[in-house]
Amino acid sequence: MVLLFGIGYAGIIFEESLAFNKSGVGLLMAVGLWVIRSIGAPSTEIAASELTHATAEVSEIVFFLLGAMTIVEIVDAHQGFKLVTDGITTRKPRTLLWVIGFVTFFLSSILDNLTTTIIMVSLLRKLVPPSEYRKLLGAVIVIAANAGGAWTPIGDVTTTMLWIHGQISTMPTLKDLVIPSAVSLAVPLALLSLTSEVNGKGQDFSNVMASEQMAPRGKLVFSVGVGALVFVPVFKALTGLPPYMGMLLGLGILWILTDAIHYGESERQRLKVPQALSRIDTQGALFFLGILLSVSSLEAAGVLRELANYLDAHIPNVELIASAVGVISAIIDNVPLVAATMGMYDLSSFAQDSEFWQLIAFCAGTGGSMLIIGSAAGVAFMGMEKVDFFWYLRKVSGFAFAGYAAGIAAYLALHNFNISLPTTIAEVPSILGS
Repeated sequence: MVLLFGIGYAGIIFEESLAFNKSGVGLLMAVGLWVIRSIGAPSTEIAASELTHATAEVSEIVFFLLGAMTIVEIVDAHQGFKLVTDGITTRKPRTLLWVIGFVTFFLSSILDNLTTTIIMVSLLRKLVPPSEYRKLLGAVIVIAANAGGAWTPIGDVTTTMLWIHGQISTMPTLKDLVIPSAVSLAVPLALLSLTSEVNGKGQDFSNVMASEQMAPRGKLVFSVGVGALVFVPVFKALTGLPPYMGMLLGLGILWILTDAIHYGESERQRLKVPQALSRIDTQGALFFLGILLSVSSLEAAGVLRELANYLDAHIPNVELIASAVGVISAIIDNVPLVAATMGMYDLSSFAQDSEFWQLIAFCAGTGGSMLIIGSAAGVAFMGMEKVDFFWYLRKVSGFAFAGYAAGIAAYLALHNFNISLPTTIAEVPSILGS
């Protein structure tokens, strides 16, 4: 299984050279791995049960992705993002780099990193014409979305898992991880600010939407669409149902709304949901399906658990284990990786909000930025902007690794010197006094 995964992974990496589409390679790899798992399992029924469980989990993410992409496409068709892009007036490439980075960082802490990436890449298309610089801004969105999702319980799937199972709690996570997460973004931004693509002369970064007019009732569609996305974590908190149900609720509301406001207007069919569905990147969703099903087969076969046991036996301290988990998450999806870590260690091994669990939350969230296929945000960016694996490896991975290492160093420094943000306003005087 490991050999087949490696061959399939290589096929995805060398997509351009081999002329094979990565979505087809991902689907073949997923089916092949599960066939091998079925042969090697104690019984076919056990393998089928494992596949059913894995498909249920993966489908939640795919439905979430399709719903979010459709909502964003509907808002885009109405030129709703013009309300945001008109507010970004800077035409300085370096300034825009920092603005995009920190807007994504804070938005990702409220939404999840996947939704944030879809929204911000869509906005980016309205701000900057296709260019090397736009690719770099997209890479910044991936780094910022992963960093922003690491310091809140609802910003990333892995932090949500740790939060739900009691390994971390809300306020300690917020105050202990916000600074390291910000550092893991600021370092790549500072380094990218020095590159020739950002400092190049004669580039046109004018608003490409300047000449476009907002569609009728575009402001209403924008408000409802963005409101639907923001409501997803609220829906989850209120009902306890998976986030994709909240996303489908928002899509259903927007579908009915657009049908109503464009009723009888045949020339505006492109503004309705059926046309939006024909424009979304279903190829990217299928690639995502193949990758996640492939990784879930390794989890079912116990490969990831063996990897976790190997780390435990050969790495001497918890900081290095957590750091290694982050590096591995750049290659293997961080959700089953963190699930395996949670299975290895329980709350009797490390207490709630201990250094180990906080580092796992931070490292698994930000480590995926080092490769473009290391996170859901990166996969979404890869599909939306058709970015090559090796381009990201050459241009971005080094900067992402520098931010990852700097964020870990910042956490350890703050933790060792007992420096943290106050949990309540009442704590401010005592912290200042110390």
